[in-house]
Amino acid sequence: MPHPETTATHRSYWRKNRIVIAVLLMIWFIVTFGVSYFARALNFRFFGWPFSFWMGAQGALLVYCLLIGFYAWYMNRLDIEHGVEEEED
Repeated sequence: MPHPETTATHRSYWRKNRIVIAVLLMIWFIVTFGVSYFARALNFRFFGWPFSFWMGAQGALLVYCLLIGFYAWYMNRLDIEHGVEEEED
């Protein structure tokens, strides 16, 4: 397998990859630490439970799964756009 060249396309691919990783990590940080830090201020009902409790119990897991699914979908699309998709055997 040849090593990828450092062309403008290659740099563009990694720049887009780093941007999406930074955005998703920011969302992860807000969901993980932001909700627990502001738990007292987030004291409203959501599906019959206090929002901070619901986020800690189920909402955060749902967000994490959505982040993983979005990253996989986006990277597949980006791989195809830049011609580095994996070949199927």
